[in-house]
Amino acid sequence: MIKRKIRCCCWWWWSLSPRQKAALAPAGVVVQVVLAGAAGADVASRPASQVRGAEWRWATLVAVNYAGPFAYFRWGRRRDNRADAR
Repeated sequence: MIKRKIRCCCWWWWSLSPRQKAALAPAGVVVQVVLAGAAGADVASRPASQVRGAEWRWATLVAVNYAGPFAYFRWGRRRDNRADAR
């Protein structure tokens, strides 16, 4: 029987040296902070009629890692189709 080594989705992370991991970690933090800041600013400035659900719930969810801002930008905002029709 031949055993195959199964690679997970993060196999490349484990192949990095500790020095390379230390160099990449701040970049991930910056991306997370920028996403959370942009989503938080959008929640705060957008009228309640253009947000799906309660604004306070989205503001709380935005603080959750990468998933919160992505979820808000994907499902939390209403699109005003009337503004696009010219």
